[in-house]
Amino acid sequence: MATVSSQVSAPAGISAKLSAFFHSVSVALVAYMERRTRADQIAALQAKSDEELAKMGVNRDEIPAYVFRDLFYV
Repeated sequence: MATVSSQVSAPAGISAKLSAFFHSVSVALVAYMERRTRADQIAALQAKSDEELAKMGVNRDEIPAYVFRDLFYV
């Protein structure tokens, strides 16, 4: 008895579209997680006293710039 192996493969166009879709989803997820983490950092710094911030060399109005310092040359 002969065995017939049948593989169902998606056309190249559909495969490329699925790949692009999942890539977009992963990029969006990473961006969301980074934004959420930075929001948590800002909240944690805002909860500190002015004295604690001064020890870190940060003024209260500089907190966002401090959290995003790796993205901006200031």
